[in-house]
Amino acid sequence: MTKLKQETYEKLMNVSTATLTTALFKHGFHNIFIQGPQRLRPGKNMVGFAYTLRYIPSREDLDGLESFADRENPQRKGVEECPAGAVFVIDSREDATAASAGCILATRLMTLGCAGIVTDGGFRDTPEITELDMPAYHTRPSAPTNLTKHHAVAVNDPIACGGVSVFPGDIMVGDNEGVVCIPAHMVDNVADEAVEMTVFEDFVMEMVQNGASTFGLYPPTDPATKDKFSTWRNQQGR
Repeated sequence: MTKLKQETYEKLMNVSTATLTTALFKHGFHNIFIQGPQRLRPGKNMVGFAYTLRYIPSREDLDGLESFADRENPQRKGVEECPAGAVFVIDSREDATAASAGCILATRLMTLGCAGIVTDGGFRDTPEITELDMPAYHTRPSAPTNLTKHHAVAVNDPIACGGVSVFPGDIMVGDNEGVVCIPAHMVDNVADEAVEMTVFEDFVMEMVQNGASTFGLYPPTDPATKDKFSTWRNQQGR
């Protein structure tokens, strides 16, 4: 699994998914924001490497309650083997008519040191999951057990989540707007660029709040903007 540098982790904890999508767009990546899932409770950023679970449609002869007794059940096995620092990412085929997981499994992930949980389906027990000290993202509440619609088939394989390809070890960053998937091999550079963009956007916001026009400022096509930014940055110690 991907081992994030501490400095990269700290940078990603302090940038927005909006800024990250722009940084990735500059590298030619257009489809890295997971569409649909929303955070259950606002809070600090979620940062961790992807550990995945994939569902296919359930089948009546395979998906009875007795299937949970099987220690090789991919859903239960995946939860128990999820490494600390991982984000548990679930491919539920964008189907929230049955739960991807519930509070007991989410709590187990939290106690194992999981950095968060994301599904393009829904969770059950959402009032309880909302209170957990772990970020959780889903599309909407869904009370029915996963067995009514979902058959777990694979752990830590490449998946689709919210229309995005997620490979094990990719870096997942979530804020109060949503979740971005960053290819692991470029995460250090993207984090650096996102920090630089954030500093510049903070400068732009201050200028706009003070009445400045966005023309020539954002993007900085006016040469004077770069000089003003440099002066502001020195004054702010950034």
